[in-house]
This record gives sequence, structure tokens and C-alpha cells, in this order.
Amino acid sequence: MLLLNRENKINLIIVSIIITLDQISKYIITLNYDYFLNKNIFIFSINYIRNYGAAFNIFEGNRVFLSSISIISSLILIYFIFFKERLNLLDRYGLSLILAGSLGNGIDRIIKGYVIDFINLKLFDFPIFNIADIAINIGCIILIFNYFKFKK
Repeated sequence: MLLLNRENKINLIIVSIIITLDQISKYIITLNYDYFLNKNIFIFSINYIRNYGAAFNIFEGNRVFLSSISIISSLILIYFIFFKERLNLLDRYGLSLILAGSLGNGIDRIIKGYVIDFINLKLFDFPIFNIADIAINIGCIILIFNYFKFKK
């Protein structure tokens, strides 16, 4: 049963903030494309890419499949975060970040048919990404860290 206890409220706030930041940043980049294009900001530059696939453009052009995966994975994550009682706090935070990223990119994919990527690291030859991608990666790092921390 879903209880909006303190932990669940914090997880809901995390998800809401990340989705909001992700969607606002994509909206600003889209509206101000000409101004931000190829601007250098510290260790990254701003680019504008419409990603019709998933990570590294895999499954490009499979909008229905990728949208379905986004919805299914989000529902599974919601179950684990809000309904699974035996899950430690750090795992909940990691899963909340992954959920936020999944929903942020899922919104784009379902509504527009593509995900907007715009952050280009100058230090590494790395694919262009967005706020949702950052949240997903930080969530994965938290889960991996927590796994090895408590592995006996």
C-alpha cells in the first residue's frame, strides 16, 4: 500500500524536481537554439540533438517500442520505490533518480517522438546528453555503490 510517509515524500520531491529541471532545460534550449548553439560553458558546450533512439542511438526510429519500455520501466520503478517495504533509503534515492530520468526522457519520446540532448562534454569524446541522462547515471552509481557497500 502506498503511504506518503516522509521517505516517500522525499522520493516524490526528488522525482518532481529532476523532471522539472529536465523539461525546463530542454524547453529553454529549444526556444533559444540560436543563442546557445555551440556556446562553451566551463567543461561542456551546448549542442542541440534530436535523439530518435535510446542511449548511443540504439533502436533508432522505434518510437513505440522505446515509449513502451519507458512506461513499463517507470511502472516497475514506481513499485519498488513506493510499494516495496524492504528497500533501504539509498536504494530508494538511486531508483528515484533513475525514475525521474526515465520519465523525463519518456515524456519527450511519447509527446515529440524524440529526446532532446544538448550537453556536450569537451574533455571526453562522449555522446551528447541531457539532465534526465545525468539523473539516470547518478542513480545507477548510487545503486552500484550501495550494492558493494553492503555486500558481504
